[in-house]
Amino acid sequence: MSRLLSANFARLKRDKVFWIGLIVMFGSGAFSAVSSHMRGLETGYSIPLDHIFFTYTVFTGLLSAAFCSLFLGTEYSDGTVRNKLVVGHGRSSIYLSNLIVNSAACLSMDIFYLLAVSAFGIPLLGFFEKGIKPVAAFLGCAVLMSLAFTAVFTLLGMLIQNRAVVSVVSIIGVVLLLFAAAYIRARLEEPEQYDSYTYMSVSGELVTDEPEPNPNYLKGTKRDIYEFALDFLPTGQALQISGMTALHLWQMPLYSVIIMILTTAGGLIVFRRVDIK
Repeated sequence: MSRLLSANFARLKRDKVFWIGLIVMFGSGAFSAVSSHMRGLETGYSIPLDHIFFTYTVFTGLLSAAFCSLFLGTEYSDGTVRNKLVVGHGRSSIYLSNLIVNSAACLSMDIFYLLAVSAFGIPLLGFFEKGIKPVAAFLGCAVLMSLAFTAVFTLLGMLIQNRAVVSVVSIIGVVLLLFAAAYIRARLEEPEQYDSYTYMSVSGELVTDEPEPNPNYLKGTKRDIYEFALDFLPTGQALQISGMTALHLWQMPLYSVIIMILTTAGGLIVFRRVDIK
């Protein structure tokens, strides 16, 4: 597999989408830090580094979808996959080498954001308010979440041989999952009851209504299902990590590992039976 990795990394160094992703993520990190500093000067309220350090996680799924689909789609369109098989490389080695390179590329984009937001954010906004331990915990979750995204999009890219089709499926899929995660979180954030409020009646008297139960509040098994979905979906993890507000912080890494194992195992099994065109 070492030769496959060497060839893939050599191609990665020449890949325009990869370099564009690095530049975009670095620029996003720098812009987030500088704009937060400027907004703090205008409003008089400082924005801590914690609030912007993980905002990249919301977009890492889209970047991963775009990169993996295009990088792997080129393998098929150029006939590289078939050539690798002809010279004797095993299908498992081809799949795993692509997964490793995709993972390295996507993590590199994430690192470029973190480097930029740290380089500009620490001098302008100060150090983390919550301390280093919570940040390290969320960072570990973010790394595994990114790897889970990559495993999913590697699966799609290796099984769908048309570059245009896999790009559309991957990008639309992650957008739909992002909207689904936002909806799930909004439902979970519904208050259990509406607060009491006071108003002036027609007769001029002050009337105070008692708190009322919220019919949209999720309870019991239904709430457990929604919480599981938010923790399990990589897009749900992204929303929680971006705000450093996780329902079950230590369960999310486990779910990410499960996603990686299932998608990689499934991808290896199916790829062995795929008719390479």
